[in-house]
Amino acid sequence: MHRLSRRSVSTILRSTGSASRYGSAATAVPFSDSVVDGEAKFRWYSVLTTGREIPNETKQLNLKHTFFLGTRYESTAAESDSSSSPPSVGEKYEYQAEVSRLMDLIVNSLYSNKEVFLRELISNASDALDKLRFLSVTDSELLKDAADLDIRIQTDKDNGIITITDSGIGMTRQELIDCLGTIAQSGTAKFLKALKDSKDAGSDNNLIGQFGVGFYSAFLVADRVVVSTKSPRSDKQYVWEGEANASSYTIREDTDPENHIPRGTRLTLYLKRDDKGFAHPERIQKLVKNYSQFVSFPIYTWQEKGYTKEVEVDEDPAEAKKDEQDDTTEKKKKTKTVVEKYWDWELSNETQPIWLRNPKEVSTEEYNEFYKKTFNEYLEPLASSHFTTEGEVEFRSILYVPAIAPTGKDDIVNPKTKNIRLYVKRVFISDDFDGELFPRYLSFVKGVVDSNDLPLNVSREILQESRIVRIMRKRLVRKAFDMILGISMSENREDYEKFWDNFGKHLKLGCIEDRENHKRIAPLLRFFSSQSEEEMISLDEYVENMKPEQKDIYYIASDSITSARNTPFLERLLEKDLEVLFLVDPIDEIAIQNLKSYKEKNFVDITKEDLDLGDKNEEKEKIMKQEFGQTCDWIKKRLGDKVASVQISNRLSSSPCVLVSGKFGWSANMERLMKSQTVGDMSSLEFMRGRRVFEINPEHEIIKNLTAACRSNQDDEDALRAVDLLYDAALVSSGYTPEDPAQLGGKIYEMMGMALSGRWSPPPEVQHPVSSQPDIPETLEAELVEPVQADGQK
Repeated sequence: MHRLSRRSVSTILRSTGSASRYGSAATAVPFSDSVVDGEAKFRWYSVLTTGREIPNETKQLNLKHTFFLGTRYESTAAESDSSSSPPSVGEKYEYQAEVSRLMDLIVNSLYSNKEVFLRELISNASDALDKLRFLSVTDSELLKDAADLDIRIQTDKDNGIITITDSGIGMTRQELIDCLGTIAQSGTAKFLKALKDSKDAGSDNNLIGQFGVGFYSAFLVADRVVVSTKSPRSDKQYVWEGEANASSYTIREDTDPENHIPRGTRLTLYLKRDDKGFAHPERIQKLVKNYSQFVSFPIYTWQEKGYTKEVEVDEDPAEAKKDEQDDTTEKKKKTKTVVEKYWDWELSNETQPIWLRNPKEVSTEEYNEFYKKTFNEYLEPLASSHFTTEGEVEFRSILYVPAIAPTGKDDIVNPKTKNIRLYVKRVFISDDFDGELFPRYLSFVKGVVDSNDLPLNVSREILQESRIVRIMRKRLVRKAFDMILGISMSENREDYEKFWDNFGKHLKLGCIEDRENHKRIAPLLRFFSSQSEEEMISLDEYVENMKPEQKDIYYIASDSITSARNTPFLERLLEKDLEVLFLVDPIDEIAIQNLKSYKEKNFVDITKEDLDLGDKNEEKEKIMKQEFGQTCDWIKKRLGDKVASVQISNRLSSSPCVLVSGKFGWSANMERLMKSQTVGDMSSLEFMRGRRVFEINPEHEIIKNLTAACRSNQDDEDALRAVDLLYDAALVSSGYTPEDPAQLGGKIYEMMGMALSGRWSPPPEVQHPVSSQPDIPETLEAELVEPVQADGQK
C-alpha cells in the first residue's frame, strides 16, 4: 500500500496557490491507495478545510475520478507518520454500592414519618390486586384459587407483630429476587412499561408504585420482615426473609402446609421494641382511614368486638334458704347483662371517593356527608365545587367553603393548614402544605385533590415545585373564587353575610398578597358607607349609586362607624350627597390602597390633601387666597414645622379647621395603627408620617375673628394661644394623637376659665365704712306669735 509522506503533502499544498491558503477554494485530490482486481481504489484527502460537512447526497455519488471542493476528509498520511499508538478505549465500570449503607439511607433518611410504612405496604398490595384483575381479563384461570380481592391486616399487640395479607398476583422465586432483592426496581413500573410497549388496553391508572423502594419502608418499624408469596403461575410457595441493617436476605420454599395461602402475598412484620405501639388494632385502623381510606379494594382489620347478653347469677346461700322456707313466693332466676367479646374482620375503608364519580350523579346530601366524615365537621358547608381538570394537567377535586371559621387554632396569617388533602391515585399523600396549592388567604377552603401524575419526591411526602404545580394552583384558586362568587350571588343574602363575617379578612388579605386576582377579589368585598351604616354594600352597588359627575370612589379609614360618621372630612361630601365608604377594619385601608381602582374608578382617601370634589371655581379660590392669604401665612408662622402649609379648605362647612395628611404619607388611621404595633419600628414613623396640611374654613366665625386679629395685632397673646388651641383641636378631630395630652388639657382648662369667669358667681357684697366708735350691741325686738291649730282655731 502506497502512503504519502508529510513532504509530499506539503508540495501539494504549495501547488494549490494562494487562493487555497486563505480558504476561498479547497481541492480534494484523489490518491491511489491500492489496486484490487484491476480497479484503482482512491482515498480522498482534504487539501484545505472549510469546516463544512459533506451533504448526505454526495455520499451516494461515484467519487472515483471527481474532485470535490470544500470537503474535509481524514488523511491517512498523518497515521503513517505518527509514532504514537491510537488512544485506547476506556473500560466500563458499574457503580458499586454498599448495600447496608444504602438500606440505612432508604430507611432512616427517605421518610420523615414512620407511620407511612402502612401506606406504602397497602399500596403495594393494591398494585398486586390490580395486576391480577388486569391479567385475569385474558386469563380467567388466575382467579380460580380465590375469587375475593381484598387486603387483610391482623395485629398481635402482645408480641408486636403485624401481618398484611393480600389475594393479589403473588410472586415467583425469580420475581422475589428481582423485586425485593433489587433495590429501587419497581415491579409496578416494569409492569406498566410492558403494557405500554405491547399497546395492550392502555395502562392501568390504578397502579400506584413507581420508585421501587416502598417495600423497604417496613424496616422503619420492623427488625425483621418475612414475606410469604404464592403466584397462581407456580405450584410452590416461597418465603423471603430479611433483617434491618443487613446486607443479605434469604429465599426458601415454604413446605409447611399450615402456612400455605391460596394466592397472593403475606407480609409479617416483627416490630422494634420502640415501635410496638403500631401493633394496636385501633392505631392500625386509624392509619388505614387516614392514608388508604379510598383504595379501590376492601381493607379489613382484625378488631375486637362485643355483644350484650343475659346470664344467670348464682344465688347467695342465705337467700336461697329463705326462699325454700317461703314456698308461696314464686322463684325467679336472677340474671345480669354482660358483654361477650370476640374478634372478627371489620371493613375499614367503607367511604367511597365520590370525586371519581360524575358530579351529576352525586347529591348534595352525599357531598355534605363526605365533608363531615373527611374533615370531622358537624355543620354543613356553605358551598361545594366538584370538578375535573384535563389537559396538560389532569386532576379531580372537591372544594368546600366551611360554615364557620376555626376558633383559636388556625390564624389568618398561618399558611400551614390541614384543609387540603392531597391524594395520588386515591392514596393519601399529605395535608401539610405551605402555600403550594392554595395561597394563605384562601387557606380556609377545604377539599381533596387527586391526581395521577403529580411531581412527588420518593417519600411521596413533598410536593415538588414545578410548572405543573403552578398550573394546578392557578386552577384551584379560580374554582375557589367561582364558588365564593356563587355564594355572593345567592338569593339568600344571609349566606354571604355569614361567609363575610367569618372569612372577610382573608379576602382583604388577598388584595395585599395576590395582585393577579384583584379582579376576582374586588367584587367580593363588602364595606359600610355613609349611606348604609347598618348593612354592608359591595363595590358594584357603590358604583351603581355614584352621581353622574362623580369620577372617584371616596373612602375614609377610622376605628369605628361612629367616629367616621362624625369626622369633619365628611361635611361637604354629605352636603353634595356623595357616598363615602367607611373602612373600620384595621386591614381595610391597606387592602384598598393595593386595589387602587375598581372598574376604572380610582379610590380616593378624603383625609388626604388635594381633594377634588368636581366643583372647583378658580375665580372664587383666587378671591379667597387674596382675602385670607395673610391669615394663612400668620397661622403657618405660629405653628412652624408642625404643618407643611396652611390652606383654604374645600371640604369643610361647619368645622373651623381640619388637619389633612400628605398624598404619599400615612393617614391618621394608619399612623395610629403603626404606633400600636408590638414590633413597630419607631424610626420609620417620622419618615412615613409625611407632611400635614392645616386647612381652614374661611366662613367660620373663629377663622373670621382670627383674621381680624391678624390684621390688627399679629403679636396678641390671646390670638396666638387661640391658634395653638385650634391646631390641637384639629389634631384630635382629624384622628391624630396629640404629642402632649397634658398640655392640651391645660390649654382647654385655661380657655374654659376665661369663658366661664363670673358667669354663675353671686354679686359681691357691699362693704360699709368702718366707724371709730365702739360697737354697740343692737337691740333685737321679738315678736310673740300665738300657736295656731291645724283647723285654724287658736
